[in-house]
Amino acid sequence: MVVDAAMASKLLFLRKLPRLLKPLPLPLSSSYSIRRLRLLPLEASRTGTNRWSPAARNFCSRPLNLADDSQGPAAIDYRSVLQEDEFHRLANSTIHNLLEKFEEYGDNVEIDGFDVDYGNEVLTLKLGDLGTYVLNKQTPNRQIWLSSPVSGPSRFDWDQNAQTWVYRRTKVDLLKIFESELEQLCGEPINLS
Repeated sequence: MVVDAAMASKLLFLRKLPRLLKPLPLPLSSSYSIRRLRLLPLEASRTGTNRWSPAARNFCSRPLNLADDSQGPAAIDYRSVLQEDEFHRLANSTIHNLLEKFEEYGDNVEIDGFDVDYGNEVLTLKLGDLGTYVLNKQTPNRQIWLSSPVSGPSRFDWDQNAQTWVYRRTKVDLLKIFESELEQLCGEPINLS
């Protein structure tokens, strides 16, 4: 087998590669940097050789400074998790009721690009330049997920006592969010209860 200089250079590089990619030890502290190796060409264009050199890239991880009164998600009471068939019944009922109310609401407001669509278990409410709402079921979590142009993403759990879908972080009702935000965006109140 005939090996030219370029092939020999590549083979030599491949033999050295495992040593270049060894993990670096991390210091033991709450705030540390992670050094990762990245291979960069070194003098490849100037000399025509194919030499490579490791370069370091720093990343920093620091603890979050959250206020003491910040509120995280409430704990899940797994005794209250819905059975799958009950979840589908409640979620489908909610989504279909919203579909009907949104279609009626579209007849009352003058918004270019207003459109309501339901397909593949996803309800989409388009408000033209004002944004788009997307509502869908998340069966494994027994939740309804909402993406809002006003409040962003939210995940709603069924509240058996209140008989409604509630966002655990803020205890806000799904229907109340829609009523408030649609009136804010469209200037026309809507009653979803």
